Amino acid sequence: MAFEFRPTSLEGLFLITPRSFPDDRGWFQEAYKRTEFVAAGITETFVQDNLSNSSCGTLRGLHYQRDPSAQGKLVQVLRGAVWDVAVDIRHDSPTFGQWYGVELNSINRRLFYIPAGFAHGFVALTDDTLFSYKCTNEYDKKSEGGILWSDKDLAIEWPIIDISVSQKDAILPGFNSISVKC
Repeated sequence: MAFEFRPTSLEGLFLITPRSFPDDRGWFQEAYKRTEFVAAGITETFVQDNLSNSSCGTLRGLHYQRDPSAQGKLVQVLRGAVWDVAVDIRHDSPTFGQWYGVELNSINRRLFYIPAGFAHGFVALTDDTLFSYKCTNEYDKKSEGGILWSDKDLAIEWPIIDISVSQKDAILPGFNSISVKC
């Protein structure tokens, strides 16, 4: 088996550790293998890959897509480090409004699976952080939504104080104002 799948405290979220094969030249690992993901219960098909490059303190999120374009994401850091956060926005979930955070970096090489029905965001912990994510649906501007990263009701524990956000992310609504059905 090339991957270890570890469920988190929020149903549907998985931390995934790929198996690496190091030698004196470096290392090799599989980044994704559909049969193993399906066996672990992650059956969605990924249809779009995205990359972002960020300087230390850059926060992107908290973003989500509404139906019919709701997205699951498989995220990983190719260079640098991030604090990655998923917020459960599934109204019928017992963990609605709860968040889960994890450090992903190019040394631990972990992946994080976030199913549809979660808002997602991250803050770069290092300069020149290269972040990769696969999506189960293509981006659709009409379906996009977001939650203010600093919402007091969510009380997310971001590990960096000096945070930089886009103008768009700075004016996102608070958690209590969303009316999302994912």
